[in-house]
Amino acid sequence: MPVASLPSKYGIGCFSKEAYELIDKLKKAKQTYWQILPLGPTGFGDSPYQSFSTFAGNPYYIDLEKLIQEGLLTREECEECDFGDDDRYVDYEKIYKSRFGILWQAFKNFDCETADFKQFVSEQRDWLEDYALYMSIKDSNEGLTWIKWDEDIKLRQPEAIRRYREELAEDIQFYEFIQYQFYRQWMNLKEYANSNGIKIIGDIPIYVAFDSADCWSSPQLFQFNDDNEPKAVAGCPPDAFAATGQLWGNPLYDWEYHKKTEYEWWKKRVRYSFQLYDVVRIDHFRGFDEYYSIPYGDETAENGHWEKGPGLDLFTSLTEELGKLNIIAEDLGYLTDSVVQLVKDTGYPGMKIMQFAFDSREQSNYLPHTYDKNCVVYTGTHDNDTIQGWYPTISGKDREYSKEYLNNAGTKKKELYWDFIRVTLASVADTAIIPVQDYLGLGSEARINVPSTLGTNWKWRLLKGELDNKLLATIARMTEIYERCEV
Repeated sequence: MPVASLPSKYGIGCFSKEAYELIDKLKKAKQTYWQILPLGPTGFGDSPYQSFSTFAGNPYYIDLEKLIQEGLLTREECEECDFGDDDRYVDYEKIYKSRFGILWQAFKNFDCETADFKQFVSEQRDWLEDYALYMSIKDSNEGLTWIKWDEDIKLRQPEAIRRYREELAEDIQFYEFIQYQFYRQWMNLKEYANSNGIKIIGDIPIYVAFDSADCWSSPQLFQFNDDNEPKAVAGCPPDAFAATGQLWGNPLYDWEYHKKTEYEWWKKRVRYSFQLYDVVRIDHFRGFDEYYSIPYGDETAENGHWEKGPGLDLFTSLTEELGKLNIIAEDLGYLTDSVVQLVKDTGYPGMKIMQFAFDSREQSNYLPHTYDKNCVVYTGTHDNDTIQGWYPTISGKDREYSKEYLNNAGTKKKELYWDFIRVTLASVADTAIIPVQDYLGLGSEARINVPSTLGTNWKWRLLKGELDNKLLATIARMTEIYERCEV
């Protein structure tokens, strides 16, 4: 369940008392993990997979109630803001317009001379300095991406950097304040989760957004030309599901440069991720074996081609530096033999999706009887519909096969989700993750994301009281039956 989906006050889920209550409920339901989506600051489209920084945290997740308790805000100031009035869905436009204003108010009441704040800024300087400057310059350019800034600051000429640091000193400190509050609140929540036997599964996208502090401050990491424009971008080739392929638009890594530096940036990124999370899921894992390269400026993915990625060399280097890592490899989609071998060689568990098991259009290894133990199984992910939303959309042939496989021809339609949850938990997969919407038996209205669409995603929220004691007891009992309780 995404943090944004918590039933917190002020329009969006955050690190509020409702987050702590969720930990208590997970413990009561005998759960071991809470898996979330990336925590980075979001931009156009509100996608957590297109963040302004791979290190920074999302300002929306800062709990305003805690800022009230600390005397940085008043309740009246918060309640005067319009954060939207729909408890079920986030109104990102209203959140964007109100959240930064109220956080500025808190910043004005904050003492930036405190030792704790200064220590945070010093410890995180390696990424925070560039991020805070980037966002400040971006604001001063009315939100324009860095590639459209004046040439001197676009190319980070020293004199321009110095000038902007002086002119935007207060703005820079504001962004440092935001990250201080985010980090402090998140680490307190994580500590509470861990002390109650709940581990956090985080999520990092393989790529970073072009409109990001990472690309602006470290262009050498990417396949850029002399003007710091991408030579090629990421995506997926045409297939049965997308006739012109998928054009993601993320810049591609210069893997030769990364290898020369012994993957220093990746080590930094992964090390920081394991400060924030106990387990890390790496999105689009196949891109480390081979990645799809699309000429920059193309409007579709049709003219792309495959190029070789760093392969096992990257993960061997990470392990040598950081030790054995609790990583989940998102190895979904069409997999070549070399991708399968890479996942096997790393030793990381791959992913299985129950909804993919009954697709007659292609042969798959998603049926539970084909699993080995070293995998993580889901009924669905944030990119899938819910079980109750998905089931009516599959072909009659697939539906009949699922009934045969699950032996559930007599199950009422409104209770079908329990059969899929049960077979997921009963599998030999080492770990089983169930989206909260599936435990609630909700339909397509509760879907988190429809890939390649804009405007309706990342909005769904849990309502207060939905995870009641009766449901928690049912989840706990099923966890016991299939011996998935932590010993």
